[in-house]
Amino acid sequence: MRRSGKSVLLDDFKKYIKKNVPDGNVIDVNYSLVKFEKLREYHALNDYVESKYVEGKKNFVLIDEVQMCDGYETVLNSFHASHKYDIYITGSNAFLAGSDLATLFVGRTYNVEVYPFSFSEFMEYYGYKDKFEGLRHYVEEGGLSGSYDYDTLKKKYDYISSVYDTLIVRDIEEKHGVKNTAVMNGLSDFLMDNISKPTSVRNVANTLTSNHLEATDKTIGAYIKYLCEAYAFYRVRRYDIKGKRYLASTDKYYLSDHAFKYAKLGTKTPDHGDVYENIVAIELMRRGYEVYVGALRNGEVDFIAKQGNEKVYIQVSYSVKDEKTMKREIAPLMNLPGGYPRILIAGTEHPEYLYEGIRVVDIADWLLNEDTDTKR
Repeated sequence: MRRSGKSVLLDDFKKYIKKNVPDGNVIDVNYSLVKFEKLREYHALNDYVESKYVEGKKNFVLIDEVQMCDGYETVLNSFHASHKYDIYITGSNAFLAGSDLATLFVGRTYNVEVYPFSFSEFMEYYGYKDKFEGLRHYVEEGGLSGSYDYDTLKKKYDYISSVYDTLIVRDIEEKHGVKNTAVMNGLSDFLMDNISKPTSVRNVANTLTSNHLEATDKTIGAYIKYLCEAYAFYRVRRYDIKGKRYLASTDKYYLSDHAFKYAKLGTKTPDHGDVYENIVAIELMRRGYEVYVGALRNGEVDFIAKQGNEKVYIQVSYSVKDEKTMKREIAPLMNLPGGYPRILIAGTEHPEYLYEGIRVVDIADWLLNEDTDTKR
């Protein structure tokens, strides 16, 4: 996602090469810098890289914001075909997804997913000693590290909002030529307001139409696809546990960073339960799990997380302090087939315990300790 730290990661990798690869030769291009503006055409980029090549060394080509070079697919294919370079690129996925890159390099690439700061990274950055205090701030502020430079929550939200607006305008509207910006903004607000809730294209179109923003199902489907390609949202499919099939009609959508919701929609009536669920969804993806929503005949399990042969069923709740809420939250987990771990993640502020055979884990502990997911 935009401003999630891709450029910093690439720059750190460059430093790593220079320190740890004695015969390494780094050829780096950062299109965010004016000095590389003349290389925004693929012939010029090719000539520059070839001029920096050193025979007999390990030549690394590092290109930041590669989509800013016209014809970059052609020159990358040429670099790859020469067998002379190790190639590392970053770019806006909204542009890369629509290119021929995936076709050109099918089976020949490795993707490094870069997410905003996790809760553990947030705790480390700020040096919080109290995990519960840290969690309260993380829920409010999110993981966009650029916002950490600001000293008030309003200023942080102004920054976060500007990042999102840039993502919509530059990565989506300009790329895809979106004309109906009112519908795009209405759709974006709707998805933010309904994170963690089953959503269908038809339902969104009907809701927007009732708000005098008429759009066809086809338009809404295309706009949702653009939002996901730009990493504004992640789509999580719903899976019928008993029928063992995907449900085609509705999906759930989660924000790449939960603070977008507060920055764009305000915090007058915050739904921390939905935000907790969003945080857990993104953390599962960060840990490398495939994530699905588990649909049951009389309920729903928030997440089925799979990694190889490993599977875990997860329910997320803001609070389970009263017995009625606890029974409601664990009911879907009680109706599952046996054999796989079942976890309820909630704001308990207590050590882990068992309830009716189900592990109940505080969300701060779960976020800070990867061994509290499926390892027991």
